[in-house]
Amino acid sequence: MINPQTILKNTFGYTNFRPGQEQVIDLVLQRKNVLAVMPTGAGKSICYQIPALINSGLTLVISPLISLMKDQIDSLNQNGIQAAALNSTTPQEEVNPILRKAYEGKIKLLYMTPERLAMDYFRYQLNFIDVDLVAVDEAHCISQWGHDFRPAYRQIYDGISSLKSKPNILALTATATPAVQKDIASQLHIPTENFIITSFARPNLSFQVVNSPKDTDLYIYDYIKAHSEEAGIIYTNTRKKVEDLTNYLSKRGISVAAYHGGMDTDKRTEVQDDFQFDRIQVIVATNAFGMGIDKSNVRFVIHANSARNIESYYQEAGRAGRDGADCQALLIYHPGDLRTYRWFIEQSDLDDEYRKIQFTKLAAVTQYANTSECLQQFIVRYFGQDCPPCGKCSNCLDNRKLIDVTSQAKSIIAMVYELDGRFGKNIVAQAVTGSKNKKIQEIGAESLDHYGALKMRQNEAVSLINYLIANNFLELSGDQYPLVHVTNNGWDVLDGKKQVFRKGEQKPIANGLRDTSANGDLYDALKAKRLELAKEQHVPAFMIFSDRSLHDMAKIMPHDESEFLEVSGVGQAKLKRYGKIMLEVIKKYEER
Repeated sequence: MINPQTILKNTFGYTNFRPGQEQVIDLVLQRKNVLAVMPTGAGKSICYQIPALINSGLTLVISPLISLMKDQIDSLNQNGIQAAALNSTTPQEEVNPILRKAYEGKIKLLYMTPERLAMDYFRYQLNFIDVDLVAVDEAHCISQWGHDFRPAYRQIYDGISSLKSKPNILALTATATPAVQKDIASQLHIPTENFIITSFARPNLSFQVVNSPKDTDLYIYDYIKAHSEEAGIIYTNTRKKVEDLTNYLSKRGISVAAYHGGMDTDKRTEVQDDFQFDRIQVIVATNAFGMGIDKSNVRFVIHANSARNIESYYQEAGRAGRDGADCQALLIYHPGDLRTYRWFIEQSDLDDEYRKIQFTKLAAVTQYANTSECLQQFIVRYFGQDCPPCGKCSNCLDNRKLIDVTSQAKSIIAMVYELDGRFGKNIVAQAVTGSKNKKIQEIGAESLDHYGALKMRQNEAVSLINYLIANNFLELSGDQYPLVHVTNNGWDVLDGKKQVFRKGEQKPIANGLRDTSANGDLYDALKAKRLELAKEQHVPAFMIFSDRSLHDMAKIMPHDESEFLEVSGVGQAKLKRYGKIMLEVIKKYEER
């Protein structure tokens, strides 16, 4: 049998496996059912692509998005691997020829949506093919406890069970809490001893939170101007906001396009291609965009609105830096967004248990936005793990002056105590800032000692309450309408045993991310040649070589083919296709 390590080097051009990859591949080759939980950009696809090249039969890949299939196939073709896809865009007359190639062993990987696997006639056709492995990508879609439930995923196991070849299953996801992991395993019959769960930490990703800037659009514009050489995605939560922000940035000279579900398919495809091919710098999108994107050189992801839950935020933020190079994920937090999301959950026809879970997820976003601990650490703990502080997020790098807010904190904590833990954040904020609305009058808050104790706007009081909750001076109980209570730390503040400090106003982080360790002029020359090759083949530039590979070339400066193979991401197929061309660029640079 061919060695996985040999394929990794010769086909994909990497010397070492990333964490978890080798263990997953070994279990898959032992024909075990496996669950692999790895962060975005950790190389999940290699976990089934290498077994596909070793196994004699076909590997089926179940994927939720058509555009992602196309990118994966183009990328495989660049590495000399034959693959195909069957989905709603495949012309009927091409279906049987593709299946014939799979039957003859000319295709090693066949991508499809879960809906196609559910078709009885298609299952019948697959029974003529030796299917060795079924890889279920984005496996969290199978769980209603997850953030992206897709009913067709519930039928996947029936489809796999109907195949005569009895393939084993590899489920892959980047965003599964322990509860979701358990649900995936139950539905796809994966024993817990076959779980490979790597660290949720993304060492190359710098997380940042900005709390309610005075002008969000201007903040985003300033950020993009400071990162003018870098590709980025901006997420916002409605189609109207997508259009408005795109127009705002476009009028100020940013190379930008909009993407949302209300656009026709051709326009969406055009925008996606423009972004893939680096014809535009920035995409402004609803979360309809992104799962189908395999663009490795996205250097920043901005959420112009608060996220709905940590899982979807982590997945969307993880679309930055898939090539392993440094990148940034910025969340602009607006408390009003959370009220909108809460309203949507309340109005939905979901069952009570599911709603309760969504409210809990929403509360975690507020905690994330207000915590003073390392943001990477917060996210990793949310997924049931731990890690040391990252040293590069906005909290770890925060050198803003600490302001003593003990006095204001005491007033809020005392008001929570006086209200006897019977109300939520908004009532506490209204009472402590002296609101005279009907509800405050009904509960008799005006007679309390700390009524009107804070001379600040109500939204500022809510912000401080969120900070006190995130830092364990207060706590919430309940789901849909959580009540505020005082913690032991809060009592210590009231008793004068502890002080509360908070950082001052935030400023945009303006540093660029371009790697200056490699020779900049040579890197630019290699980048120009890569673009030329990409245009000739009508594929995105990063599929020829990733930014990381180009930086490696500029750093190593290989002189012959054997040295060129030492470049990260260069295997035999890329050496054969592009080796001489890129070596010539390096040679010309040295002769200058």
